[in-house]
Amino acid sequence: MSDTNVPGNADRDLIDSELRDALARSIAQVNSILLGKRLEVRLAFVCLLAGGHLLIEDLPGVGKTTLAHALALTLGLDFQRVQFTSDLLPSDILGVSIYEREAGNFRFHPGPVFTQLLLADEINRATPKTQSALLEAMAEGQVTIDGRTHTLPEPFFVVATQNPLDFAGTYPLPDSQLDRFMLRMSLGYPDAESERSMLASMDRRRLLESLPACLRPTQILALRQATTGVLASSALVDYVQRLLEASRAHAEIRVGLSPRAGLAILAAARAQALLAGRSYVLPEDVQAVFPYIATHRLNLGASARSGRAAIVARLLEATAVR
Repeated sequence: MSDTNVPGNADRDLIDSELRDALARSIAQVNSILLGKRLEVRLAFVCLLAGGHLLIEDLPGVGKTTLAHALALTLGLDFQRVQFTSDLLPSDILGVSIYEREAGNFRFHPGPVFTQLLLADEINRATPKTQSALLEAMAEGQVTIDGRTHTLPEPFFVVATQNPLDFAGTYPLPDSQLDRFMLRMSLGYPDAESERSMLASMDRRRLLESLPACLRPTQILALRQATTGVLASSALVDYVQRLLEASRAHAEIRVGLSPRAGLAILAAARAQALLAGRSYVLPEDVQAVFPYIATHRLNLGASARSGRAAIVARLLEATAVR
């Protein structure tokens, strides 16, 4: 697939120079806090601009919470953190209606989900019932309590962290919950040079306290709107569809990628293109985001001899770009 498949007006500017500069400053600032993780920081911004939610699975202490804090401060978003535990209840997240005797009626008291960036810390330490409290919020930007629907602030962005499933006291996320996360990634240990710089510099918590906001919520909404305007040619959409079909026909995969996964791939690829300064999507954009969208959505069969990551890599290798 070449640039000849891109419509003729694809070189138009979707965002002005001021907004692009603010976006670049935002990415640089988060990189200054989370050292040596440029790819992961970029993926976080891809997820944000694409209107998705982010799941970070890794060991404790590698910077998952720090990334969420840095994003909230840099983006100028209202921020709430919920520490998920086995005794956490859905009402602890969503809120509760309390009867007020003086007024003679029930009054809804919003929970921490009514924010712009919600950190669901160690989400897999809570029971599936509590995990599912976020389903409506993540899918529709609203919650329904006692038959009344309450709209969440915009933008609404969930960053969830989870420990590896072999850790004690963890509950696997249901497939329906996993599907609500556009991207899943790991941070991993920093390289030696980045770790040395981190150890020799100021404590990350003190650095976070001094971070200025580089973007405003209205600018984030403008960036999301611009992302939807990034062009995906019919040939590019065909390529994404072939990837979906390949996942469904693979012998080791019991349940392949859904149409919703295809929409997520296109949305993330558009965001990837926008961050690259383009107003059109290339196959390389799809390939860059595909592993982080597909891996946690695949349901392998009992006869599978390979891990999800290896199967996803083979899907990319075997699917032709025409």
